[in-house]
Amino acid sequence: MSETEQNVQMSGRRGIVVGVDGSSLSIEALRWAARMEATVGGPITAVSAWHIPTSGAAFAGYPGIDWNPEQDAAGVLDAALEEAFGSTRPEGLIAKAIEGRPSQVLVEESEGAGMLVVGSRGLGGLMGTLLGSVSRACAEHAKCPVLVLHGEETTTPPSGGQPA
Repeated sequence: MSETEQNVQMSGRRGIVVGVDGSSLSIEALRWAARMEATVGGPITAVSAWHIPTSGAAFAGYPGIDWNPEQDAAGVLDAALEEAFGSTRPEGLIAKAIEGRPSQVLVEESEGAGMLVVGSRGLGGLMGTLLGSVSRACAEHAKCPVLVLHGEETTTPPSGGQPA
């Protein structure tokens, strides 16, 4: 048994959860997770959450509107995985499109994980300059360590302990 497997077994935590919304930072989060999998342990679980706000629920079953948010989320997830990894995806990768608010879904998925990786868009307010609302909620409430990627200067994961 490798040292990583022993550490995972002793901690009771397993795998890396990655929040995927199709943004460039979520694609980088997938790449970070792939590089950290040997240290943290696998598998990688890529999660795309979809939520219909109350104001949009009325349109979901409206005649003439062909919209399937679950299919949209799965499509975003597939496209992000393709961009991050091409045809060579990490072994054992799990892809999930889950209904719910993204922050809540990711916090729930973090239960038992070794790490949660998300990108920060930082779109609003004073705290939004540091963290986006989803990444902030994950950092505050996740059940495992959280890695939040910010902007271009931090999107190159280290490789083999050497500067990238």
